[in-house]
Amino acid sequence: MKQFQNYTTTNKNTLIVFDALNLAFRWKHQHATEFCDDYVRTVQSLCRSYGADKVIIAADRGSSSYRKSIYPEYKQNRKDKFDQQTESEKQEFELFFREFEHTLDTLAEHYPVLRFQGVEADDIAAYVVSQRAKLCVKHTWLISSDRDWDLLIKPDVSRFSYVTRKEVTQENWHEHYEFSPEDYISIKCLTGDTGDNVAGVAGIGPKRAVALVHEYGSTWDIIANLPILGKKHKYIQALNESSELLQLNYKLMDLETHCGEALGSDNIHTIDTVLENL
Repeated sequence: MKQFQNYTTTNKNTLIVFDALNLAFRWKHQHATEFCDDYVRTVQSLCRSYGADKVIIAADRGSSSYRKSIYPEYKQNRKDKFDQQTESEKQEFELFFREFEHTLDTLAEHYPVLRFQGVEADDIAAYVVSQRAKLCVKHTWLISSDRDWDLLIKPDVSRFSYVTRKEVTQENWHEHYEFSPEDYISIKCLTGDTGDNVAGVAGIGPKRAVALVHEYGSTWDIIANLPILGKKHKYIQALNESSELLQLNYKLMDLETHCGEALGSDNIHTIDTVLENL
């Protein structure tokens, strides 16, 4: 495991948050069914590399009940794909998940593991990031290949992807994106998220979304300007009919604003207790 620039084992007051299932897919893609020891060593290595003295393991347990309640088709594409697996693929997936459960149990012997029914790791990470001031941490590192976690990036919050082996930080943001961190949620609301089965506005891809945000502002500014008159492009016509879609997408994808609703008060209480004891 390489040492990452400027973040060595001499750092203190550093929090590291792992996207547990996301990291486990590193071994699933290798068709490995026994990976607990390698997983734990990877966690330990990254903790040393970033000098993290506070660790959270955030794990999904099913799709988000909150998102399914406001959009029943949320991640339905993944369920459909899962249902189409062959028997051998299903068996391999079951073995993978059995090892993943074993890995979480092993990790829980050393680190706090946060996992709740109907809650996704994204929302756990978003809430933990929102509470970082109470933890008195100087920097928070998010370990995930999921670019959705870049919605959480701030001057003291960064992400490392084990897939690309790259860090995304406030300082190097424009090496990865053509828009500002503040504009990311508005870009996503316009383009949607095919991986989560969230539709965007018809005809609007990343480049058009960036242009619209630069011209009109945030999601809410765009909504306030609808209907946009004097432009006959089909994608503008589609946009003019998409006020409700944009509002729904914001509720589905803005992690920071809606993580509390996605978690629920009981789970928030549990997380607060864990954070108090880090």
